[in-house]
Amino acid sequence: MSQPLFVAFVVFAAVMYFTPGPNNIMSLSAGLTYGFRRTLPQIAGITIGCAFMVAVAGLGFGTVFIAYPLLQTVLKYAGAAYLVYLAAMIALAEPVAPGQDNRRGPMSFWGAAMFQWVNVKGWVMVIGTITAYAGIASFPWNIVIQVAVNLVLGVVATSAWALSGSSLRSFMTSPRMVRAFNIVMAMLLLASLYPVFMEA
Repeated sequence: MSQPLFVAFVVFAAVMYFTPGPNNIMSLSAGLTYGFRRTLPQIAGITIGCAFMVAVAGLGFGTVFIAYPLLQTVLKYAGAAYLVYLAAMIALAEPVAPGQDNRRGPMSFWGAAMFQWVNVKGWVMVIGTITAYAGIASFPWNIVIQVAVNLVLGVVATSAWALSGSSLRSFMTSPRMVRAFNIVMAMLLLASLYPVFMEA
């Protein structure tokens, strides 16, 4: 295994996972609105969904994705449309007190996992992983290492953002404050689309 390349890959993946993006903004908002425990399926879906994408791309799908720009364009705008929908759902989400039921709730495991396939930032990370850091080890161990790193960092990063949101629940006791916070999060989610249209 190439240790310098491995360290570089971990730094790259950590930056991608911990910096603000759709997954982290949704986790922060869900943690505040529904609490950390109810957000766990969403965290698991994000983490496993990202890791699965890395595995599939490393086994060959990434080559198809790079070879056909039209596929990239379709995913880009499908992702943008879905992010607009998610932003609306976040902005309209009602705060939930501990023990209170809410039928909407955070994203389900499968919803969060499937969202990764139209998450533009996720694809940037996946393509960067399989193109720039494929040489960290020989095949198939390079994919195993990349998937393992993604699983660890995914759990830590999304949990940290969700816990940050959950910790705000004791301070934001007014439904109006929670609504205002979620509207700001929805606006940030929409702002994450700016690079998509700048590259169009």
